[in-house]
Amino acid sequence: MNVVCLDMEGVLVPEIWIAFANETGIPELKLTTRDEPDYDKLMKYRIKILKEHNLGLKEIQAVIAKIDIMPGAKEFLDKLRKITQVIILSDTFEQFATPLMEKLGWPTIFCNTLEVGENGEITGYKMRCEKSKLTTVKALQSMGFDTIASGDSFNDLGMILNSKAGFLFKSTDKIKADYPQIEAFEEYDDLFEAIKKSL
Repeated sequence: MNVVCLDMEGVLVPEIWIAFANETGIPELKLTTRDEPDYDKLMKYRIKILKEHNLGLKEIQAVIAKIDIMPGAKEFLDKLRKITQVIILSDTFEQFATPLMEKLGWPTIFCNTLEVGENGEITGYKMRCEKSKLTTVKALQSMGFDTIASGDSFNDLGMILNSKAGFLFKSTDKIKADYPQIEAFEEYDDLFEAIKKSL
């Protein structure tokens, strides 16, 4: 049995931190996993910037409420879920993802949790497990599933390279150049056809 594992940000919805950076005018928050492969380093940096600007969960959630999913993302997911099981594997946080999952028709998502103080300050975060995407793909495989994975960033490469089939989607020129062996797509229809052939 197959399970398709998809990244969320950059694949189905715009990058939340970039949207927040644009809204607040804080360019330092534009850094994402496309730029910084070390997720712990990236999150500690983000939390430090938020503290410096006295920004918390409420302000981020207000921006997320205005974010729309990528054009064609829901239709792509609906079509995919008719032919196979799909899990979204994301390094985002449940406090960010919920309103976006509603817009996508409530697909299954495995993500992380923010630690938030009573005043709404983001004080830290709790990863579901180490190397969450790769660990999850390996766990699914240990249960007898074949995985097919797609994502756009450094933190997706583990699950892409360790699945029976893996694809880059809307990735950066650098990642595509560094990993020429991974097929890369820009359109949902092309990604759908590639996944369908891999089933």
